[in-house]
Amino acid sequence: MAKNEATKLDVSTRTPGHSRGTRRLRREGFVPGVVYGGGAEPISFQVGERDLRHALAETGAVFEVVVDGGSAEPAILKDAQRHPVRGEIVHVDFLRVDLSKSIHAPVLVELTGSEDSVGVREGGILQQLASELNVEARPVDIPDVITVDVSGMDVNDTLALSAIEAPSGVTFLDDPEETIIATITPPRLVVEDEDAIEGETEVIGEGGDEAEAEAGDDAGSGDDAGE
Repeated sequence: MAKNEATKLDVSTRTPGHSRGTRRLRREGFVPGVVYGGGAEPISFQVGERDLRHALAETGAVFEVVVDGGSAEPAILKDAQRHPVRGEIVHVDFLRVDLSKSIHAPVLVELTGSEDSVGVREGGILQQLASELNVEARPVDIPDVITVDVSGMDVNDTLALSAIEAPSGVTFLDDPEETIIATITPPRLVVEDEDAIEGETEVIGEGGDEAEAEAGDDAGSGDDAGE
């Protein structure tokens, strides 16, 4: 579950510029971002890459964004753009929120208990079909992750959202019957060595040719005898 205390994040305002200035900003160890919503004007900011990384590593969905040492504004991370190759964060968007009002947000799904599942122990293949769920909750009640226990699943079992109890203060927004969290499919058949199969096929084929030849000889002998 999300913790009740928000994570503080100190940022400083910046003037949006061209891509050249943004690249220089990143080379200096900063990440550009923007905080918007809540009936106030958007604010472009820069934040130390290390400070941002540490803040995002904290549990809890709510951040206290402090701009230029001013008042803390409760906000949630709306988007984090990453470099396509290096994977580092290159831009962040924060959305101001009212802690007393519910909001919609996606939450990651984590499967637990797979090692105790009868289906998995019997060789079944566990497949996670839903990586995240859409929820409605107050910002302080949004969980960091929704854990789903699959220890009771057997081969050919399907686990739908309808079988999962939502955390306290959280409402699932996805279709409970149509949203499939996980399945366990039967183990795949072990295919024999292809060379061995081909060898057996050739032997059978050769035997069949010899049988046909012998049958032809016998038929020929019968004709000769009749003559």
